[in-house]
Amino acid sequence: MRRKTAKAPTVAVIVADGLSPFEFSAACEVFGYDRSELVTPWYRFVVCAPAPEVSAETGFSLVVPHGLDAVAAADTIVVPPIGPSEDDLARICESLVRAHGRGARIVSLCTGAFVLARAGLLDGRPATTHWRHADEFARQFPAVALDPAVLYLDDGDILTSAGSAASLDLCLYLVRLDYGAEVANTVARRIVVPPHRDGGQAQFIDAPLGPIEPGNLFSTTLTWIQEHLSEPLAVPDLAARAAMSQRTFARRFREVTGTTPHRWVLSQRVLLAQRLLETTDLSVEAVATRCGMGDGANLRDSFRRLVGTSPNNYRRTFRQMAS
Repeated sequence: MRRKTAKAPTVAVIVADGLSPFEFSAACEVFGYDRSELVTPWYRFVVCAPAPEVSAETGFSLVVPHGLDAVAAADTIVVPPIGPSEDDLARICESLVRAHGRGARIVSLCTGAFVLARAGLLDGRPATTHWRHADEFARQFPAVALDPAVLYLDDGDILTSAGSAASLDLCLYLVRLDYGAEVANTVARRIVVPPHRDGGQAQFIDAPLGPIEPGNLFSTTLTWIQEHLSEPLAVPDLAARAAMSQRTFARRFREVTGTTPHRWVLSQRVLLAQRLLETTDLSVEAVATRCGMGDGANLRDSFRRLVGTSPNNYRRTFRQMAS
């Protein structure tokens, strides 16, 4: 399997106070160990920071051997989740902009995307981050085309990942880009993770069922819908139940839920399907019937569009988690 390349690509990881250890460790695990028995030369790996010592968010300190000047010689710059001071953040952003300007590949892991966005590198471009921080990211950086449903996103010279374990997914993807699938798969086996995970970040988002704004006839209707998802739910009937005209009902529905009745009902049916797949042994066909989705084919199609994977793959992944 051993291959030769012309030059060792340099990967620089920028750390600062507030460092999240997991994502940083993902970069260390994939790029930092000498794997020259697989391909020669392997990456040259450097850790750099605006200060010689940084504090991780979990209570330990890290002595850093390189300053931000090391970024200038890096082919790939990785930014894990950090929480630097404003002065340090400004210096980090300046180094990223200069590196991007000379053609370096810029990578963020999890909420490291906030730093790239602060540097202006994501304006008008697609990006992702941890789903729990997606709303805040969208509020702070409306010029970024945020996609909170994917595990990672490759936009050529800038790549971003979702939270935590998705950092490993993106790091392995970079190895695949640089050295090929065989090398990336071997690295994945050594760190005991799959070389590729099916589905996207959407399958991990916790979106519980629950009543909306209880205390009025409209919210009572929404709660009723959630309790009768197995039944036909035509908009005229729902509007009549809420004592509204169809037009008023549709307008009020969008005000409260941010979407149309059809899309909201479909999302609630898929949420119910997720919970049934996690907690029961019902077949896919039976789950589809229980959720009002007709048959298994319809459920599979809707599930893949909204969750990013198949019902069976979702069940295999999350059944133990639910237990």
